[in-house]
Amino acid sequence: MAKKEKIKKTIYDDLTQLGSKTALPDSPEKAVLERVPNPHKGTEYLVRFAAPEFTSMCPITGAPDFAHLVIDYVPKDWLVESKSLKLFLGSFRNHGAFHEDCTIGIAKRLVKDIKPVWLRIGGYWYPRGGIPIDVFYQTGPAPKTLWLPEQGVPSYRGRG
Repeated sequence: MAKKEKIKKTIYDDLTQLGSKTALPDSPEKAVLERVPNPHKGTEYLVRFAAPEFTSMCPITGAPDFAHLVIDYVPKDWLVESKSLKLFLGSFRNHGAFHEDCTIGIAKRLVKDIKPVWLRIGGYWYPRGGIPIDVFYQTGPAPKTLWLPEQGVPSYRGRG
């Protein structure tokens, strides 16, 4: 009898959303953030995601809110899979929450699910009622030897 060949497993085998049609989750709580093992564990490097068209809803009026999000993190054991992050962020489209709640909630969910060495998020919100609101959060001081570029999103200036 021939020996059964062992199929080599890759770091991508457990992903359920990548490579298939996946509906936008109904809510951030129902969204699945997938992760893959960090292939460069022990190497200090920065991963940046920019979401310039983030959308949520005002929890009081139901009016749409728009933001440019910049998420920076230093991976430890895990990387967040980008399609699942896109679906997670998209799940806020029909989610009512204030700017601060959305921004900090996204950061805390990422910290919980991927346990990075360090994470920061900049939420650059477009004006609501004539007042732009920017929300910033980080888990602590950035690693001392990390190259940390500016997020590159200017403060809102309107037409001036």
